[in-house]
Amino acid sequence: MSLCNQIQNSPLAQDLTERDCGFLEQVMERETLAKGDHLLREGEVDGKLYLVISGKLAVVKEIGGETVTLHVMGPGSLAGEMGFVDGAPHSASIIAEQPTVVLSLKREDFEKLVPDHPNLVYHFMRAIVRLGHATLKRMNLQYVEMSNYISQTHGRY
Repeated sequence: MSLCNQIQNSPLAQDLTERDCGFLEQVMERETLAKGDHLLREGEVDGKLYLVISGKLAVVKEIGGETVTLHVMGPGSLAGEMGFVDGAPHSASIIAEQPTVVLSLKREDFEKLVPDHPNLVYHFMRAIVRLGHATLKRMNLQYVEMSNYISQTHGRY
């Protein structure tokens, strides 16, 4: 499958045209990770957005000397979106649980699209916000469930 088709089949392309995907194809790169490879390291800044094409990635955090898995991502998931948007250091590490293929996009390459392709940039950023909002909603629901479990209220605990 071509890079353009992989972009079109992703949640990032919901509002993008085939032509838009062609422009993105020119600035995105395919990266392959072996099991155990780090995609991102907590505390580092790389200014890239990653789209998982195949495989699985574990979002992990070091807590009290132990590595805790916070979430597992599969095809269609985004990684590094907050650092891509605001340039902040990564809040967790991401490690390949199996051989994984991602598409990466450097912020500076994406910013070069702004003058000539403002609609593409708008729709792409809108997709990032939409996906971030879905993640926030999922995390809020998990928090409520955990809170209810701890207080043994509002459920079957």
